[in-house]
Amino acid sequence: MDFFNKKFTADTLLEGQVFLIDKPLGWTSFQVVNKIRWHLKNESGLKKLKVGHAGTLDPLATGLLLICTGKKTKSISTLQGQEKTYTGTFTLGATTPSYDCETEIDQQFPITHLDENYIKEKALKFTGVLQQHPPLFSAIKKEGKRLYEIARTGKTTEIEARQVTVHKFEIKRVALPEVDFLIQCSKGTYIRSLAHDLGKELLSGAYLSSLKRTQIGPYKLEDAYNMRSVSDVFSEKNIHSVHQNKK
Repeated sequence: MDFFNKKFTADTLLEGQVFLIDKPLGWTSFQVVNKIRWHLKNESGLKKLKVGHAGTLDPLATGLLLICTGKKTKSISTLQGQEKTYTGTFTLGATTPSYDCETEIDQQFPITHLDENYIKEKALKFTGVLQQHPPLFSAIKKEGKRLYEIARTGKTTEIEARQVTVHKFEIKRVALPEVDFLIQCSKGTYIRSLAHDLGKELLSGAYLSSLKRTQIGPYKLEDAYNMRSVSDVFSEKNIHSVHQNKK
């Protein structure tokens, strides 16, 4: 459904809209919400407007972020529960404490024993219903503290496994040490953990070096605004004149 080919008024924003946004690299999901909220309130004249996102993307990830307004914020939990699709790159031959590029490499491993067929074969082991351990560098709370707060003190803590479902795990390109992938998965799946676990299975180590979310349920990245165009779109004198501006 194309939400940006409609006219918007203060009333329709309060009634509820869903905006598809292509989150840029380095932005937090919260920063995207704040920027869009500011524009919507400024241009519609609304003093108060509920705005939220349906599923966090890490600052080092890009791609589809669903932004809900007004009464549509009540649908956030439903939207979060939909299947998601990601593309990106794993780097083999090393690990990091955060399982991605947020932290420095802590261990290195040989990769001379790897080839494309072997990597694809091992990736298939990570499809279906899995018990996955989230990264220590994550926003999950334990005893009132975010796990990343514990991790940044240099401490470790036991993290309980969570059940997730990986519907598809395709290896799209192998150019060692880089491996490109496409993953379709359930809510709560950590792609960083899949990278780490695949690295252990390959006896080579691995970390997530790039990530893009391309789909959430029926919503596709190709229909989303990038943040460069958001400022232009919402700076129109009347918010009801907004029209879609695909990338």
